[in-house]
Formats: sequence, C-alpha cells, structure tokens
Amino acid sequence: MPVFTTYDGTELAYHVEGEGEPLVCLPGGAMRASRYLGDLGGLSAGRRLILLDLRGTGDSAAPADESTYRVDHQVADVEALRLHLGLERMDVLAHSAAGNLALLYAAAHPGRVRRLVLVTPTAWAVDLGPTPEESLAAVRSRAGREPYDTAIAAYERLWAAGGDPSQDRRQAMVLAYGRWDDRARAHLAASDGERNQAAALVFAGPGAFDPPATREALRRFEGETLVLAGELDGYPTVAVAAALAGLLPRGTSDVQHGAAHFPWLDDADRFAARVERFLATGA
Repeated sequence: MPVFTTYDGTELAYHVEGEGEPLVCLPGGAMRASRYLGDLGGLSAGRRLILLDLRGTGDSAAPADESTYRVDHQVADVEALRLHLGLERMDVLAHSAAGNLALLYAAAHPGRVRRLVLVTPTAWAVDLGPTPEESLAAVRSRAGREPYDTAIAAYERLWAAGGDPSQDRRQAMVLAYGRWDDRARAHLAASDGERNQAAALVFAGPGAFDPPATREALRRFEGETLVLAGELDGYPTVAVAAALAGLLPRGTSDVQHGAAHFPWLDDADRFAARVERFLATGA
C-alpha cells in the first residue's frame, strides 16, 4: 500500500487497481474510504486506478488539525498526490461529495487536469443542487412497490426534517441503488465502517465554499469534463448534472439509464465503457 506525505505532514495512503494510464480517483461519502469504489465496474481493465484514501479515512492517517477535513483544505492533498506520482497533468474521477473536491482542485490548478469525470456529483462548490420538489420527483418515479415505497416515505421525511433522521437516512439509502439486490445490500452494510462521520461533519462546513469565485476560476479550466448522472438519482438529479456541465467550458453530461447514485454497481459494463471512451477520446 503506497503512502505519501502531504503539505501538513499527514501521511496519506492510496490503493492501486489495474494497469495502464493512471486515473486518480477521489471517493465521496463524504469522507468514505476508497474501497467502496471497488474497481469501478471493471474500469481497471484498461486503467491504473489510483484510489486515494482521504485524510482520516481508510488507511490514511488522521491529521493533527481536524479543521483540515474541510474540503478546501484537501485540495492541497490532491496536488501533493499529483507531485508524488510525478504527473504533469492527470485524469481525475470523483464520485458524489468528492465532486466538490475535484471542482475546487480544477479551479485552483486548471492546467493540471487533462480530463475530469464527475460521477453523480454534488456541486455545492458552485451552488448547484436540486430543489426538494425536483429531488422528490426523481425518486417518486420508483413508487409502487417495496422496498421503494418505504424508502420514498423516509426520503420525504428527510426533506421535511421530520422523524428520526438517522433511521430515515438509512431507509432512504435503498434509493441510491438502481437495483436493490444482494450486492447493493452488502455495499450499504459496509458503509458504516468506511465513513469517518466526524470528518464528514467538517467537510462542507462554514467557509468551505465561495461559489462565485469558484465559478469564475473554472472559466479558465480547459480540461474536458464528463458529468455522469444516474437516471434514478435524487441527488444530484439529471438536470443538476446538465447544469454543472454547462458551467464548464468543455463540459458534457450523460445519463446512465436504470442507474442511481452508484452507477458502476447498476450496470458495470456500460459504466466502464462510457468512462473509458471519454478518457480515451474526450467528449
């Protein structure tokens, strides 16, 4: 397991899957160990995946200063990884909450990213997100059978800030998977031991984002970007993914049908083929 030392002396670990051109992979959660990404639906068949464990997660050390869990501080960790790998420019894939980290990195280092893949990303860094009505409309498309009806009811309570948030969040997570099968159940069951909850609370804390400044900086980002949405995902929605792509000078969006928040689990072959095609040839 390779490690490197980042800007503040914290030792960070990463895991390598496959061979070929490197693809730096940033996990979401927020602050979930990178092992939940697996081999990204077989993407490792043609790429050397560099799966970073963010500070305080997985095999990476916890920082002395917990305020550095905030996402804007972690931009320097990504740059330290690039330097450690000896890459002039790199391809980057970010999932979910790590979409914010990738956007902030691209804004700060616009010449260091060749191609960027944002998989079902949240986009708080540029002040984009669905309204409650838009998010609920997406998940309600699955109504009419269990376990989705129970999950949708929990999702509605979360938006209304009623009920038990912890229990409702757990029930609503069924909606994060396009297929609720044994693999999805195991993936969700593993999440409790993979996420640094204390770090997650700091990740998007006060001061983390300056959306107008980030939007302005991203106008100088020349790397091609693919924003991949899941058709069934309630956060982000397909419309948010398209809006995010529209903010980026060379952005494009695509929708994986039948997928939700973890599209490489819902249709591995389609996911890996779409991402590899973009990395190889661009939009």
